[in-house]
Amino acid sequence: MPARTFRDMRPGHAITLGSVNVEADHPWGLATFWAELLGSAVSGEPHGPVFVAAREPGGFAMFFQPSSGPRPGRQGQHLDLTVPWGARPEEVGRAIQLGATHQWDVLDEVPWVRWSTLSDPEGNLFCIAEHPPGPDPG
Repeated sequence: MPARTFRDMRPGHAITLGSVNVEADHPWGLATFWAELLGSAVSGEPHGPVFVAAREPGGFAMFFQPSSGPRPGRQGQHLDLTVPWGARPEEVGRAIQLGATHQWDVLDEVPWVRWSTLSDPEGNLFCIAEHPPGPDPG
């Protein structure tokens, strides 16, 4: 069967990212970290599932629930957050102040993006990336 493309979908029925779901040892604490980083708020119960609302229409929410078992040895997915060109170092610093741990930087692998990889307070990886305004980041 040939692969379908987005134009094969019916108008008005596009799939969008609504929420990222995360198992956490401490859902309230981890949700608080992400809410502060993304500029949102936490709702729910301190000892149960909690929710971080999308900051603006078209954004994504995050749902945190108590962990059901040990964390896998390898993380197969992670979030890539995008900031304006030149803002990455400041946003990485802010994430670290909120409790993230800096893992590594990739600044010259490709000309169209620079990123820093961090881990949240429970060890989940995420990246803060910036894309240059022109074809050459300099």
